[in-house]
Amino acid sequence: MANIKSAKKRIKVIDKKTARNKRVKDHVKESLRAFEDAMASENLDEASKKLVAAEKELKQAASKGTLNKHAVSRKVSRLTKRFNAAKAAK
Repeated sequence: MANIKSAKKRIKVIDKKTARNKRVKDHVKESLRAFEDAMASENLDEASKKLVAAEKELKQAASKGTLNKHAVSRKVSRLTKRFNAAKAAK
């Protein structure tokens, strides 16, 4: 345990940031899971809506610094590519 006042404050700040990051990542995972479920059921209308929601969640996480913006861009690109391939196959 820290003895210095500033070190104690840093511990509190880190705990808050960790909690926020965990919350944001949980929301991202939920939206990705919803998209995966829609793709698995081959419901492209619902998958389209879930893709937009997942992209929004991912970009918000990147803007807050929780996720790396390049990693988010890559994920969005791959999700969109999968969705477009499924749409073209129908």
